[in-house]
Amino acid sequence: MEKGSIGGVLLAIAGIVAGLILEGGNVGQILQPTAALIVIGGTLGAVLVQFPPRTVLAAFGSLRMLFAASSKRDTQLLRQLLAFANKARRQGVVSLDADLPTIQDPFLKQTLMLAVDGTEPADLRNIMRVNMESIAEQEERMPAVFESAGGFSPTIGILGAVLGLIQVMQHLDNINEVGRGIAVAFVATIYGVGFANLFFLPFAGKMHSRIRAGHRRREMMLEGVIAILEGINPRMLEVKLSGFLDTSANKRREEAA
Repeated sequence: MEKGSIGGVLLAIAGIVAGLILEGGNVGQILQPTAALIVIGGTLGAVLVQFPPRTVLAAFGSLRMLFAASSKRDTQLLRQLLAFANKARRQGVVSLDADLPTIQDPFLKQTLMLAVDGTEPADLRNIMRVNMESIAEQEERMPAVFESAGGFSPTIGILGAVLGLIQVMQHLDNINEVGRGIAVAFVATIYGVGFANLFFLPFAGKMHSRIRAGHRRREMMLEGVIAILEGINPRMLEVKLSGFLDTSANKRREEAA
């Protein structure tokens, strides 16, 4: 799990709650189920109008990747490709056919399968490039869902506040009820702005970053398998693929070595 994402969410919530308490308020003032229902229901409905239900479900299902440590996966992938290169150098590329069932990543599995079947490097690159473009197009729809939700929720929050004010106007004869009602009405605005800026938009930005990292990882897989197919020296392959790792991952790999 990546500590930065989890810590960022907790820090944002804790900072807002602490500020509320220091101003003399209490958490109960912003816990309004009706306001939450208006903002969440309205935002989700607007998103479903813009995107197919399958895309929305896939976007929320992909949230788990935001909290996974990607750099460790890249280092593990490098070690895996080097192991394949050493085995292919000793026993030939065909020997990697026995390792196909152990590969979990579908892109790497398909790429290595084509290499084992004797596909030429140029043809392999062209085939998998088309595959990569298709995957990238599908993945880009995921952050678009959260970007749209981040745009809709503040407006829905204002709508909830207006609905609350309408109810307040019906009790102008009781000034105490008017003051309390106005305070409750603006909670919907807090929810709308809060969901947009603490969750939806940060999720979209982080997802864009993870999508780029996934694209770079598939580039690493493709170049690694093509290099194995071409019979490159494993040491040269390690140097070549290390360029796909970020600086921190390279530093940890060097320290481990």
